Amino acid sequence: MRFLPTTLTILLVALATTTLLGEDSIGISKTKPSSGRFVAIEDGFMVPYTMVIPGTNAKMTMVPIPGGEFSLGSPAGGDDSSSGQQKQVRVRVEPFWMAKTEVTWAEYQPFMNLYEHFKEFEHRKVRVVNKDNPVDAITAPTELYDPSFTFEYGEEPQQPAVTMTQYAAKQYTKWVSGVSGHRYRLPSEVEWEYACRAGTTTAYHFGDDPAQLDDYAWHIGNTPEQPQHVGTKKPNPWGLHDMHGSVWEWVLDGYAEDSYQQLANKSQGKTIHAKEAISWPTKAYPRTVRGGSWEETPERCRADAKLGSNDPDWKLEDPNLPLSPWWFTSDPARGVGFRMVRPLHAPSKQEMAKYWDADHPDIKFDVQGRLDEGRGVLGLVDPDLPAAIKLLQE
Repeated sequence: MRFLPTTLTILLVALATTTLLGEDSIGISKTKPSSGRFVAIEDGFMVPYTMVIPGTNAKMTMVPIPGGEFSLGSPAGGDDSSSGQQKQVRVRVEPFWMAKTEVTWAEYQPFMNLYEHFKEFEHRKVRVVNKDNPVDAITAPTELYDPSFTFEYGEEPQQPAVTMTQYAAKQYTKWVSGVSGHRYRLPSEVEWEYACRAGTTTAYHFGDDPAQLDDYAWHIGNTPEQPQHVGTKKPNPWGLHDMHGSVWEWVLDGYAEDSYQQLANKSQGKTIHAKEAISWPTKAYPRTVRGGSWEETPERCRADAKLGSNDPDWKLEDPNLPLSPWWFTSDPARGVGFRMVRPLHAPSKQEMAKYWDADHPDIKFDVQGRLDEGRGVLGLVDPDLPAAIKLLQE
């Protein structure tokens, strides 16, 4: 079975494009690059870009992912221990950018620091969140209950950030979106696997032989008992590092053992669009993480590898009531992180709320409980935030 996209497919996607980001939009070139990766779109080309997150010294690099179709999941005879489900479904994916690496502590620490800044804004009664601006509000993560747990294996700037909940990861993407003016979010499970496979149909993006995994991934067989710096292994064909191993990565979807079968029933043998394939969570947990981690065997780092979160176990040592909506306190949380995507066609902020905000009554209750007790804080994220924080520090 042939995997798309081919060059022709990319061109067809480009011709089908009806809207395009502004002429000066980051990641768009009006002329065809003379070298490097690019994706052809209407009136231009998607190209890689590196951005300093406004108000920080942290850089993030995004790479273009072409649109196309692929078969989600494991083929017949795939490894049950890796995916738990064998039904394949054809899915059509639109072009997007994806972070070259997982979010690092260099990128995540400024987000953590927002808690102190938002508390100061609250005290001074400036940049107040009210009924007119909730679309721009986020909750900053509270301080870690036990930093020695999260940072036992290090907090070096280029190590992947870990132990955050899916809700915290989504709020992070809303923060970066607010200060940058672009729309970032977590990938869907379909987008993640499509980007990981990068045009291949094998167990790993480099083939079927796990003996080659050392060249591309940090896993239990080659990791010196702690997460390593991101981007130090070979990338996949689309320029993404650490899609296998390193840390499990949050996606938008809820987790179900038969999710692929459910999707197959929905599609009825037809190709389904990636947006229609999202399994929006209906329960507080389990949520889905993909790709394996430095603590997993090669078989658990395959392109189809997934794991469902378990909040009671992952927060077993959290003494707070309600339990933290931002942090986990127990393993395997030290092997869980995330990376971001940016869609080519930017939805409105109102539409993005589904990708950013708390999506279940239990999570909303836990967040509101922290806010009511004064242990949580709301703050506005917009292009003016970095300047406002700078004024606080002068």
